[in-house]
Amino acid sequence: MGLFERYLSVWVFLAILAGLGLGLVAPDAVGAMAGLEYASVNLVVAVLIWAMIFPMMVGVDFSSVKDIGRKPKGLVITLVVNWLVKPFTMAALAVLFFDYLYAGLMLDSDADQYIAGLIILGAAPCTAMVFVWSQLTRGDPAYTLVQVSVNDLVMIVAFAPIVALLLGVTDIVVPWETLLLSVVLYVVIPLVAGAIARGQVIRSHDGDEAAVDAFTARLKPWSIVGLLATVVLLFAFQAGTIISNPLLIVLIAIPIIIQSYSIFAIAYAAAKAWKVPHNIAAPCALIGTSNFFELAVAVAIGLFGLTSGAALATVVGVLVEVPVMLSLVAFANRTRDRFPPS
Repeated sequence: MGLFERYLSVWVFLAILAGLGLGLVAPDAVGAMAGLEYASVNLVVAVLIWAMIFPMMVGVDFSSVKDIGRKPKGLVITLVVNWLVKPFTMAALAVLFFDYLYAGLMLDSDADQYIAGLIILGAAPCTAMVFVWSQLTRGDPAYTLVQVSVNDLVMIVAFAPIVALLLGVTDIVVPWETLLLSVVLYVVIPLVAGAIARGQVIRSHDGDEAAVDAFTARLKPWSIVGLLATVVLLFAFQAGTIISNPLLIVLIAIPIIIQSYSIFAIAYAAAKAWKVPHNIAAPCALIGTSNFFELAVAVAIGLFGLTSGAALATVVGVLVEVPVMLSLVAFANRTRDRFPPS
C-alpha cells in the first residue's frame, strides 16, 4: 500500500482545508472556474475526473471475464450486494436521516440535495481501490480482477437506470440527458480508452502484461493530483455553506458510515454461510462496501452542479471511506480462520 493510499484521508482532509481557504480568499476566481461549463458539465472538473479514472481503467482486463464460471459464489454475492441491495439501502438511510432524523436542521431543498448525493454514491461500486483492499486481505488477485471487470460491464447499463429510479422515488427531478451524458463521459469512454491503451502497451512490450502495471504507475501521480484538485475545488465552491454550518460534514458522514459497515456485514455473512474461501470472501465483501467515488463526484457535479449539496455529499464519502475500509480490512484478517481454506 503506497503512501497515497495509506494516508488518503489525511490528503483529502488537507485538500478540504485548502479548498475552504481558497473559497474564502479568492471567491471571484472560484466563481470563474465554476462558470466554465458545457452541457451542464464543468470542463475543469471533467479534466480532473478523467485524470483520476483513466489509470484505473487501463488496469481492467476484460478478458478475465471468461473465468467467471470458475468460482461463481463470490461473484454472485458481489453482484447481488452491489446492484440489488446497496443502492436501495443507501437511499433508505439517506431519506431516514435527512427527511426525518435531521428534520428541522436544514432546509428541505438542501436535504434533497444531500439525499441525491448519497444515492449516487451508493449506486457506484468501487473499481480502483478494490485491488488495495484485496491485497491487504491476501485476496485472490485474479478473482478480484474478474469481479471488478464484471462490475464495470454492469455499471455501463445499470448505473443510470438505478440512479434515475431512486431519485424519482425520492421526488427529485431527474435530468436524464445529463445523467446519460455523465455515464458515457465518465464510464463508457474511459473504459474504451483504457482498453485501447492497455492493448497498445501490451503489444509494444511483446505481450508482456506486466508492462501495464509500470504504465499505470507512471500515470498514478496524475490520478492523485486529479483527486485532490477536485476535492479542493468542490470545497472551495462549498466554502460559505460549510463555514456557516461546520457540523454538516458530520451529519452527512453518519449515514455513509452506517451503510458501509452494514453492507460489509451482509456480504461477509453471506460468504461465510455459503462457505466461500476467505481469499474470495474478503474482497467480495469489501468491493460492495467501497465506492467508486470518482464516478459519484463526477455525476453529482453533472446533475446538480459544482456548488450543490449532492456534490458535497459524494466528497464526504471520500473523506470517510479509507478509515472505515481499513478497519474492515483488519476485521477480515482477524476472522480468516472462520472461513474454509483457500
